[in-house]
Amino acid sequence: MHDGTRTDVPRPGFDAELRAGLAVVGGMFPPTITPDLIDFMRISYASPPMAEVFDERRIDVTEVSFPGYQGADLGAAVLRPCDAEGARPTVLYAHSGGLMFGDKFSGVDLVLDWVTRLGVTLVTVDYRLAPEFGDPFAREDMYAALEWVAARAKDLGVRRDRILVAGASAGGGLAAGLALAARDRGGPRLCGQVLDYPMLDDRLLTASTTQFDGVGVWDRISNQTGWQALLGDRCGGDEVSPYAAPARARDLGGLPPAFIDVGAAEIFRDEAIDYANRIWQAGGDAELHVWSGAFHACDIFAPHTSVGRAMIRTRNDWVEKVLAD
Repeated sequence: MHDGTRTDVPRPGFDAELRAGLAVVGGMFPPTITPDLIDFMRISYASPPMAEVFDERRIDVTEVSFPGYQGADLGAAVLRPCDAEGARPTVLYAHSGGLMFGDKFSGVDLVLDWVTRLGVTLVTVDYRLAPEFGDPFAREDMYAALEWVAARAKDLGVRRDRILVAGASAGGGLAAGLALAARDRGGPRLCGQVLDYPMLDDRLLTASTTQFDGVGVWDRISNQTGWQALLGDRCGGDEVSPYAAPARARDLGGLPPAFIDVGAAEIFRDEAIDYANRIWQAGGDAELHVWSGAFHACDIFAPHTSVGRAMIRTRNDWVEKVLAD
């Protein structure tokens, strides 16, 4: 018995508790996503109705619009504790979905504790998706959101000295690119960046990229599909911006403190480890967690497991510390 289509490539095994849940996950999120599955994934991965969750958690939600890249009218949601008053630490959130699917509430369950327990204002964005909107739309939509949040700080109840960017998977890559762009453009100052199993490198050259074909969540072919949807013929070439693929950045100095976590049993493992290492080499601050036996986004798909709970708890503790400094 084996758990993937490639039996000749050694790879770390999945945590037993997580492995038991993979069959359930596969019905919604197949291991291998090809271009013909994008429409299916836009239905399958769409966020469920959230109004009841927000009511139960006593979270006030305001739907807003802001001018995105090239002035397009884009949507976002501003989440606050119902009893919030005054300016609050703020998180600008980029959702997951391989750059091709998902919406502003995809995976947001994982960060609602930041609103209810830490009292933050959370702004989550409907950035535009590939392949209809290739690079630079997604990253420039997120940068426009950052500028808008900073400019509207008083109206939104935002502390400009406590703005953190965060994202998971594709959103983690967008958050990393956003931190680079804010540094290079002299944009709003960030107090931190949360990069959950981030999608950082379009070149697909790491050992972990080759270890996972047809197994787990988000395999090598899925990753290739996402990057090619975003970059087209530029994918893997010399003309890719580090704001789109942050692993390409030559200089990782001068960035806000980073929290980076990733599974040991997923394709993004090596690029996440390398990104943290290069931040340290540049004299920066990064906290790295590599979760043994964890497949990609297991905290989204299996938050009830021991590994999933540990990931969420550790991330929340870091965010609380950084926003309180």
